[in-house]
Amino acid sequence: MDIRAVIRELEEIAPPDGAEEIDSGRIGLIIAGTREIGRVACALDATPAVVKASVSSGADMLVVHHTPLWSPVTAVPQALAALLKLVLAADLNIYVMHTNFDHAKGGINDALARLLGLTSVQEMSLGVCGDCNLDLPGLARCLGFPLRTWGLVTLPCRIGVVGGSGFDPELIGEAASLGATAYLSAELRHSVARGSPLPLIESTHYALEAPGMRQLAERMGWTFIDDPPVMETWR
Repeated sequence: MDIRAVIRELEEIAPPDGAEEIDSGRIGLIIAGTREIGRVACALDATPAVVKASVSSGADMLVVHHTPLWSPVTAVPQALAALLKLVLAADLNIYVMHTNFDHAKGGINDALARLLGLTSVQEMSLGVCGDCNLDLPGLARCLGFPLRTWGLVTLPCRIGVVGGSGFDPELIGEAASLGATAYLSAELRHSVARGSPLPLIESTHYALEAPGMRQLAERMGWTFIDDPPVMETWR
């Protein structure tokens, strides 16, 4: 398929005009390769391991959530040079759908709602609010990563869920207004935890966003490449 047709399809899934201002110049086809697309790989991040696996799978395009070129490139350090060599040598396209996929129907947050089995789901300005029938150990198993809680969390309950770095006081307040009695996201700051009207459940960025890319790959018949961070918990 011609790459223009593929891009049109991707823009229907995650319309570019749904992206937040922070993504200006950072979504869409950010590295161009071959013009004919036969196979597509999908991942959360374009890490060296993911790029190597994409090339090995015969993919012509890698669709990711996070751009590997976040900051303006004024110099090419060794790590970036090595990654770009892999991509360019393989004539691999890299396409990014970030906050536009966070906000899209069937995107990151809808995927989390499905994964967690939420019911009576209401959309928020970012994220969702719904009834969760899992207890905390069940929630951790479902996400595949450990959890950290702030405050007294009693599950099952109605819960606000935002994929990625979603511990925003306004979003927490919005979840509370929709009846949530707990809130799940990643990358919690101390000041936000202290001021929260709800008890908070902290997972990892990867745990909350990779499911959306995995479900997208399944829906589209692409190859999903899992590359979770190596983590250990010490007590």
